[in-house]
Amino acid sequence: MNLQPPYYAVIFTANRSENVKGYQELSEKLFNIAQTQSGFLGKESAGEDFEITVSYWKDLESISAWKANPDHIVAQTLASRAWYKNYKVRIAKVEREY
Repeated sequence: MNLQPPYYAVIFTANRSENVKGYQELSEKLFNIAQTQSGFLGKESAGEDFEITVSYWKDLESISAWKANPDHIVAQTLASRAWYKNYKVRIAKVEREY
């Protein structure tokens, strides 16, 4: 991924629960939807039991629009109830990359 700063990073970290049935399918669906959102620049993910996903966005308005996306809201609710023991979301402005 070769992005030109400035842009924003949404950093999602979570400890997954033991019950992850349906998680992968919904994750792939959300990624496909996110790619169609205005301002989406890409994402990187790693981890199994401890997950970190960083999505990249053009601006804060794009991030807010994604947070309000109906499919994303459903996924957030399901994930917080069934798939994650705990999670945290951080938003950072990337000013330099090397």
